[in-house]
Amino acid sequence: MTTIALLDYGMGNLHSVAKALTRVGADVEITRDAAVIARSDKIVFPGVGAMKDCMAEMHATGVSDAVRQAVFNKPVMAICVGMQALFEHSAENGGVAGLGILSGDVRQFVPTQGIKVPHMGWNTTYGMDSSHPIWRGIAPDTHFYYVHSYYCVPQDDALIAARCQYGHEFCASILKDNLFATQFHPEKSHTAGLQLLQNFVEWQI
Repeated sequence: MTTIALLDYGMGNLHSVAKALTRVGADVEITRDAAVIARSDKIVFPGVGAMKDCMAEMHATGVSDAVRQAVFNKPVMAICVGMQALFEHSAENGGVAGLGILSGDVRQFVPTQGIKVPHMGWNTTYGMDSSHPIWRGIAPDTHFYYVHSYYCVPQDDALIAARCQYGHEFCASILKDNLFATQFHPEKSHTAGLQLLQNFVEWQI
């Protein structure tokens, strides 16, 4: 059975993510223990809340160092604010430095006629490479569940693994080597979300 360290830094939607991962066959441990993280097969890096608070807790608990180390040696999945934290800088809270694992920044949606912020609810996600094992069984145009006011802008468009439209097109997912991240919440996305989590659990690097 695949062992997954679900990173606990006081900000993630931990129990719903843990429940979903367990449902698709993973052995999940909610932890911030470096030894547990090191011996786990894979890492899931969730995130809910304000970026400034998330980064402060990541640094205080050592989760930031754990993520930096894990991305070099095992599969890592980041969700929502976890994805945003991978980048160099976020506009949230007046400007917050991210982990800098990926080049790029995080920008805020601008409310316009018909566009409310945050972006909340089901939205069509598209552009996935169906030949990649992480997208196995996922339709080319799939609805996933979103809750966010900010979106990632990678410096390298080649990192973008899926896209979505909300006022304008934005990056819905990134994929680089053993690092996979989603702006949407797989754990809230029913059948498609569970399929995606199962694909991550079974993903061989």
